[in-house]
Amino acid sequence: MHSDMLIAAAESLPDSTTSGTVLVGYGALEELTRFAATPGWTVHVPGHPAEVRRAVLAAVAGGERAYIHVCADSNSEPRGATEGFELVREGLDGVVLAVGSTLDPVLRATTGLDLAVLYATTVRPFDEIGLRTAALAADRADLVLVEPGLPGTSARQIAETLVHVPHRLLALGGADTRDEEALGRAVRGFLR
Repeated sequence: MHSDMLIAAAESLPDSTTSGTVLVGYGALEELTRFAATPGWTVHVPGHPAEVRRAVLAAVAGGERAYIHVCADSNSEPRGATEGFELVREGLDGVVLAVGSTLDPVLRATTGLDLAVLYATTVRPFDEIGLRTAALAADRADLVLVEPGLPGTSARQIAETLVHVPHRLLALGGADTRDEEALGRAVRGFLR
């Protein structure tokens, strides 16, 4: 499936130069972390080839300084989120923020749990309003962050967004996102 993600990125890049800078990184976790921490960059983490195309074309058209992280895994279906977090499942016992290709494993691992699931394809700028709204709608502001990059890449943004909301955070990433059984156990253990 990884070739579909790379092909989507390559096909979407323009032939001519534009006023912005669009960089595509494949599986480079350190690069994702670096660009996510660098001010002034828009960081996209699409989870499906159609989302890769949409992110590249939007970044080029907007003249952005954008980093687009493409990984080997892909969700089964594209989602509509381009900017901001998309509410995929409602729930009251906490919130899971699934970034990019982690959505399908998160949905399977949390089946039967009363959790709100948010989906993000753009992590910078960070959708503070979307996260705060979901956290305040839940009975408890327990938050699980699941990213394809290094664990905790967006933890600082969550802490800053929820600074006045009592909350707990479990940050998972990288290998944590590939084993659905382990992911489910981690989420259930955290919510106890």
